[in-house]
Parts: sequence; structure tokens; C-alpha cells
Amino acid sequence: MIRFSDPGLVADAARVVGLGALAFVIAMLGTPFLSHVLYKYRFAKSIRTAGVPVFASLHKKKEGTPTGGGVLIWATTGLLAFGLLISATLTSSPLLNFLSFLSRRETVLPLAALIASAVVGLVDDYWDVRRISPFGGGLRMRHRLFLYAAIASIGAWWFFVKLGWDRIHVPAFGDFVIGGWYIPLFILVVVATAFSVNEADGLDGLAGGILLFCFGAYAAIAFTKGLTDLAAFCAVIIGALLAFLWFNVYPARFFMGDTGSMSLGVTLGIMAMLTNSALVLPIIAFPLVVESLSVIIQVAAKKLRGKKVFLSTPIHHHFEATGWPETKVTMRFWILAAVSASLGTILGILGAGKF
Repeated sequence: MIRFSDPGLVADAARVVGLGALAFVIAMLGTPFLSHVLYKYRFAKSIRTAGVPVFASLHKKKEGTPTGGGVLIWATTGLLAFGLLISATLTSSPLLNFLSFLSRRETVLPLAALIASAVVGLVDDYWDVRRISPFGGGLRMRHRLFLYAAIASIGAWWFFVKLGWDRIHVPAFGDFVIGGWYIPLFILVVVATAFSVNEADGLDGLAGGILLFCFGAYAAIAFTKGLTDLAAFCAVIIGALLAFLWFNVYPARFFMGDTGSMSLGVTLGIMAMLTNSALVLPIIAFPLVVESLSVIIQVAAKKLRGKKVFLSTPIHHHFEATGWPETKVTMRFWILAAVSASLGTILGILGAGKF
């Protein structure tokens, strides 16, 4: 039973919230520099027109807005993680040692996955903007799928072989050993989450707002499980996300790009596995599930029936095409994300069977 009157618990809670606030300040201070670089070097990709007339008509006005703003999120997280660790080691300060949240047991893997997938996404963004890849743009879908699956495979191997994890938690029923099936499940969760976040990154503030609630949910779940470093890691991402959203809400000063959406999606999937609550991820991230399902349904309908179900996909573009203003679509998805994340958090905490 967690006792919220425990002074140690109060200190841990203050640490988590404080690190989130610190990340927000650092990211806000770093934004003018990032914005200057993105605009100076014209890091903006063209709006697609071929084969997507509805999307093109709705978003042509966004032409020239820089992408790659997701750098702000993962760079802030990495800077704070390594900065606190190095400072604590060099100074032996009890306060800095307390604040440092980089630990082998909880946060090394998600931080490594965040940075690795962010670098892949940044290269993809750069190739897409400069049109210098062998494919005439960014990475093709099969190449992206392979690279992110490779990153997920390393994480799956680490969990299964090094840590000995081979079970999945079913809320209210307990843990069930699944043996080697844990590896493909891990890869599926991580890759599916990454591409779902990427699908949602289509309107100003949309993906960032949804991710804000998702990481908030996993910060709460991690904290109640005693994984305070992991909760702090989530809080830092949340703080950086808030700063990013300050400049990404309509009209966006810059977009997240693959370097942000794919890396945060990978990290969110790993968070679900680290907290052994992967089965509540579809509830917590329900808007992302809806986005991906709309694309799957559209593709299947076009192949099987020869006609579309939605005016445009992902589904947020469908609502735009029916006449909803972009801000209305975004805000309503945020509301849906808040409700689903709250329900998923309750299920994830109470379903753990520790209360």
C-alpha cells in the first residue's frame, strides 16, 4: 500500500514535478536558437500533392513551415539526464545525486531508444527536406519499418535475455508467462505505437497534446509502482513537450517531424513494457488507435471495394474535410486523449493489484 504521508514519497513526488518544470524552462530557453536554425537553413519539407488532393487543399498554406521541432524534446531530455548525472558525479552533491534520474534499471533503455530513434528520424527528415536520399525524398516505408523494428528488437532482447522478462500483466488477473512470445509482442507494441504517433502528427499541436496525456498517464503508473526514476523521465519529456506545444499550437512555428513523432512513439511503447502495462496502452493512447485504424480501414476499403470510407486519412483530416476548423479537431482530440488517458491510468494502477 502506498502511503502518501510518507516524507520520502513526498520528496519523490516533488522531484518528479520539479524535474518536469526544469525541463520546461530549459526547452523554452532553447527554443529561440532551434527556431533560428530551422528557419535560417530552411528546414521545411514540401506539402504532398500527388494522390492526396484533399490533404493538399487543406494544408497548402503550411508550405514553408520548418519541421524537426521534435529535436527540442529529445535534446532537452538527454541534456538534463546526462547533465545531472555528470554534475552529480563531479561534485558529489547530495541534491544533484537525488535529482539525477538516469539509472540502468529504469531509464537507460528508454533514453537510449529515444535518442537512437530520434537520430533515425532526423536523418529521414533531413533527406526529405533536401531531397538527397537515393529515393528522392525521405526513407521509404519498408526502410523505416526495418530500422524502427531493429531498435525495438534490441530493446526486446535486453528485456528477455538480460532482464529475464517473459510475462505480461493482465489488469485484475495478474501476470502470465508467455515465454519467447514476449519478443514479438515487445516489437509489435513499440513499432505500432511509433507509427501511430507519426500518423497523428498532422495538425498543429495534435500529436504533442495527445502525447502529453499519454506520458502523464505512464508517469503516474510508474510512480505508483515505485519506479520513480522512470516517472521522472516521463516528467522531463512532459516538460519539454509543454515547451514544444507553446510554439506548435496553431499557427505552428515549427512541426515535430519524424525525429519527434517516431522517437516519442518508440519511447511510449517501451514505457508500456517497462511498467508491465502494455494491455492498457490502447486505452491510454486511444486517439492514436483511432488514427491508425482509420488508415487501415481506408487502405482495406480501397483495395477490396475500390472506394474510400473517409474523405481523407488519418481521420483528423476527414474531420477537416467535413468543415471542422483545424483548432476544433485538435481540441476535441485533446479532450478525448484526456479522458482515455485518465481511464487507462485508473485501470493500470488499480489493475496492478497492489492497492
